Amino acid sequence: MPYELYYWDGLQGRGEFIRLALEEAGVEYVDVAREQGTGRGVKAMMKILKSRTEPQLPFAPPFLKDGNLILSHVANILFYLGPKLNLAPKNENLRLIANGLQLTITDFIAEVHDTHHPIATTQYYEDQKGAAKLRAKDFIEHRMPKFLDYFERILHQNPDGKEHAISNTLTYVDLSLFQIFEGLRYAFPRATANLTKDYPALGALHDKVANLPNIQAYLRSDRRLDFNTSGIFRHYPELDQDA
Repeated sequence: MPYELYYWDGLQGRGEFIRLALEEAGVEYVDVAREQGTGRGVKAMMKILKSRTEPQLPFAPPFLKDGNLILSHVANILFYLGPKLNLAPKNENLRLIANGLQLTITDFIAEVHDTHHPIATTQYYEDQKGAAKLRAKDFIEHRMPKFLDYFERILHQNPDGKEHAISNTLTYVDLSLFQIFEGLRYAFPRATANLTKDYPALGALHDKVANLPNIQAYLRSDRRLDFNTSGIFRHYPELDQDA
């Protein structure tokens, strides 16, 4: 039975971190909201979210269904999938550390989101552009370097080598760091013009992941949606670093 991924159609968003793991593992999965037919599409996702009887009711997408099990939250889903997809360390302690790294990535993604929605998610970006400009400036100058410095240091301090975030093999954390690199380049092209130079280990990891056969095939397929201004990483020129 294939995994069922539930996330909004038309954007990469948080669901992309899960898609990258499923695609790299080469396992069968269904992106339910993008499917048509009975029991598919956004209506199928909303049916679960609004269920009055489902005991494993998720708060919001993304969530993953594996048989009768429903799991929510990106880090939690990847913690579950990692060992099954051979994308997590064999050692239990290292798996817990990997989960901590993914949770830090979750924190970072929240800060990326808040560059364009600093006041309220219920308001359009156009209704909070002034606050967004201030938030994005602080993000570029302080928060983005703080997180990237940390991830770069994690790579350099990995006892098994800086080719991976943890252990000596590819994990879902590596795939997520690739997505961060991609997203920042799209959202803030001026601010990230020297990203590979400033963070060489992260840049090398990004290129390594991009050249994995399964990831290459995915990036070239129509399953990989383009970044756009409906997702987490949004390019608004006025929010990028001043030229």
